[in-house]
Amino acid sequence: MTHFTGRPLPVYRTLAAITVAGATLLSAGAAPSAFAASTADGPNYVALGDSYASGAGLPGVTDAECDRTTAGYAAVVSRTSAGKGRTFKNVTCTGATTAALWNTQGSKPPQLNALTPNTKLVTLTLGGNDVGFTNVLTTCALVASSDPAGSPCEKYFTAGGRDVLGERINTVEGRVRDALTDIRRRSPDAKVIVVGYPALFPDSGVGCAQVPFAKGDFAFLRDVTKKLNRALQRRATAGDRAVRFADTYAVTVGHDMCQPRDRRWIESLNPGEETLAAHPNSVGQFAMAAAAYEAILKP
Repeated sequence: MTHFTGRPLPVYRTLAAITVAGATLLSAGAAPSAFAASTADGPNYVALGDSYASGAGLPGVTDAECDRTTAGYAAVVSRTSAGKGRTFKNVTCTGATTAALWNTQGSKPPQLNALTPNTKLVTLTLGGNDVGFTNVLTTCALVASSDPAGSPCEKYFTAGGRDVLGERINTVEGRVRDALTDIRRRSPDAKVIVVGYPALFPDSGVGCAQVPFAKGDFAFLRDVTKKLNRALQRRATAGDRAVRFADTYAVTVGHDMCQPRDRRWIESLNPGEETLAAHPNSVGQFAMAAAAYEAILKP
């Protein structure tokens, strides 16, 4: 059973209402494990990804170098019926780009090295760092004063008619395509869940005073997030029935960084205690886990 405390009851009820295959993530043993468990010759469930998968900034640190925690959505999924009885290998790491799948990241080996023919479930969230989202947010904050009512950040990243972030997203899509091919080669019996990014910014495109961006750039940043998610979804739905996309954007709309703290599942640039700026808090990670869990149970 997964519990969350210190959050208002309406938020808890909203999470409980995220149903999956007639059950909820809050119901222990609500559904049988989707795969037969085996501890031989490698992990059954491997989690790949960046800080949005690792649960960066949250309590329960299991790897300080990667800021990997027990609150990350992959760790939460491993404790549901989908992970029950499985051996779980979590190689998610804050700062990871798609390059970390095939190359070392600090002292960490390539993430894909965790896969074996025995792996039956893989979750993957990557691409945000390839796009350079931390740098993008910093840039948006820095240029906001030049045109507070306009879209100076959008102008910065589209100067000269070049869509810099769009080009980066196109590159991500190609790399995720290659990654999925490699995952299926290494673990041919695995179900692969590509988990998208949540709604960091108001879906309405209307910003807020507590986040220091120009008014027009909230819609720009929302659209960049959606473009990245669409690219990930295209790769996940390209024809391989063993690959699924988990939409975490829809379930987090209305809980973005502009919302009051009691409704916020994505932290603002001034984050709460034991959270990380512009990242899901524990409730946001739980909502992402719910979306991933639903995708796992789909036949």
